[in-house]
Amino acid sequence: MKLSVIIPVYNEVRTVGKILDEIKNLDLSLDKEIIIVDDGSDDGTRELLLKIKGALPSVSDMPQCTVKTLFHDKNKGKTEAIKTALSAASGEVIIIQDADLEYPPSKNYKILLEPILEGWADVVYGSRFLGVHRVFWFWHYLANKFLTALTNVLFDTMLSDMESGAKAFKKQVFENIKLTSLRFGFEPEITAKIFKRRFRVYEVPIYYCGRGYKEGKKIKPLDGIKAIFSLFKYRFID
Repeated sequence: MKLSVIIPVYNEVRTVGKILDEIKNLDLSLDKEIIIVDDGSDDGTRELLLKIKGALPSVSDMPQCTVKTLFHDKNKGKTEAIKTALSAASGEVIIIQDADLEYPPSKNYKILLEPILEGWADVVYGSRFLGVHRVFWFWHYLANKFLTALTNVLFDTMLSDMESGAKAFKKQVFENIKLTSLRFGFEPEITAKIFKRRFRVYEVPIYYCGRGYKEGKKIKPLDGIKAIFSLFKYRFID
């Protein structure tokens, strides 16, 4: 079985190399492919990825881990970067990995993969609130809890962290779902469509090393408001 790790990247020159190295060095007893999509970065990330791409060994030299690097000519948002990566993914299982260091692969991948590999789940959510996490930002916490509670009401479920950036999927999940959202709309959209299609969803505790805006965090309060509209839209319209 092969794991495809999708990494949408926008202006993460300080961390993307570290994330790439950490994933490459993970021993998961699975073949791995890493698909990086640079979404129009202008901070040096694109140049770094081109340099890394040129220095990578050939596929034959590292048969258990291949790396594909793709580029958008302009910033299109997280969902579009994920869609580009999905079109190139060949693994039976997919993990979507943020390019920062908030969700450490070495701490999270085995627990994310277990319910899928054991045959229990189609989708696994890594919950920041059930696992080890940095303690800060009460209002962000409250907003996340509100969005998760709204999800549970609309879809009659019991998630603890809808907006988590650590998720694992069977590839067939994406064969049944067309993504249409913009920017950070991926999380509410994929959640709504997963539950509407009655995929088996499990939730596991993860490590979350949250960062502040000075450290590079990008999601804004307006994105939370858009998430509310997205949940209603995909529940009743799409």
